[in-house]
Amino acid sequence: MIRAPVLAAILLALPLTAASAAAQAPEIQATADSAFERRAAQLVDVLNGSVAFADYFDPSFQAALPEAQFKAMTASLIAQYGKPIAVEKLVSTDGRSGSLSLRFEKGVGAVLLDVGADPDARVIGVRLTGFDMANDSFDTVAAEIVALPGSTGFLVAEVTGDTIRPLASANPDQQFAVGSTFKLYILSELAAQVAAKKRRWSDVVPLSHLSFSSIGTANWPKDTPVTLQSLANWMISVSDNSATDTLIHLLGREVIEARMRAAGHSDPSRNIPFLTTVEAFALKGNNFESERAAFTAGDDKAQRQLLDANRDRLILANVDGVSFAGVPRFIDSLEWFASPNDVARLMIDLRNRQSPTAMSVMAINPGVNPGATKDWSWLGYKGGSELGVISMSLLGQRKSDGKWFVVTASWNNPDAPVSTETMVSLVTRLLALAAK
Repeated sequence: MIRAPVLAAILLALPLTAASAAAQAPEIQATADSAFERRAAQLVDVLNGSVAFADYFDPSFQAALPEAQFKAMTASLIAQYGKPIAVEKLVSTDGRSGSLSLRFEKGVGAVLLDVGADPDARVIGVRLTGFDMANDSFDTVAAEIVALPGSTGFLVAEVTGDTIRPLASANPDQQFAVGSTFKLYILSELAAQVAAKKRRWSDVVPLSHLSFSSIGTANWPKDTPVTLQSLANWMISVSDNSATDTLIHLLGREVIEARMRAAGHSDPSRNIPFLTTVEAFALKGNNFESERAAFTAGDDKAQRQLLDANRDRLILANVDGVSFAGVPRFIDSLEWFASPNDVARLMIDLRNRQSPTAMSVMAINPGVNPGATKDWSWLGYKGGSELGVISMSLLGQRKSDGKWFVVTASWNNPDAPVSTETMVSLVTRLLALAAK
């Protein structure tokens, strides 16, 4: 619900070491028989399981990514792209760090590879930074999205002024739980209040409402002074929930609801009253079973009265940890909802704010791997996830002609967790197709 999804389609969840930066220097051909070349030549066999994990990867790598997790991620990669076939186009600056192309049955991946300095020259870092699918199409991706378990929807559209011109879609008017994507409504209202001279991005306010999953403000003391721009940066780039709840209370719940209506949400009652993250966490837990039943059964007025009556109880200290573990919980009734077309209208609303600061906030974390951003002169992103929910939404200006596009997709499954890696891959492919 509140967590942003993994923001890059990674082969191995291990950051590249400082040596990897050398791969970005002026390119030279890999040194013949270098450690980099030898290990690169073995990569296909490692992925196919014919070279032992422990023989290929340095102990530091093994500690960060156990073999079982490596095998699970490799299996997911092969399920998406087919078997790895060959390594091509090796480039290195020093014989230890560099780039290569890894050919799969369904396309070619761009890979960065680091080899350690120990006598065995085992691999200390590897990452898939981009992928070009062979003969990909909107119809192919749409079929894969629709086939996912649960319910799915997506939209790829060119946006001109207030006009949405769909290029591809599935269930674009269906309401989906979208997790932290709702935070874009808060950003739009904040930008509107700054434009109206009611606030300034540089205004300093206390971090007044603490919440879970707050990466930017983790363990910060309550009421720490921060600027509005800092709150917005954290809320969007790392989906910080303390920043989010602080802004909701500061701007006003009902004012944000009005912004949501003005932005063209097709079913605003689904998000009224506009829940804070702590309220949603609390109501999902076992500490508030009776309140949850009353809330989900009530109309907007009754729900608002319930929140007001329990204002002092629906707080972080009373949140039951069951909200964060196990199986999806009440994603059809206790969430934030939007259709793909609603998200497109929200992106238009944000662009219409004409706020360089708001746009810069959205662009801090583009949501996809660096290789997928190369065809875009500007790319803004917000995603959201919880158990059974993942949503990814991008607004971008195409580098080739300056046209603007929205790419948004949501996947809900009330019966089981959904795969972040699968959604990241599918959305990255949609973005690449839109870039063409």
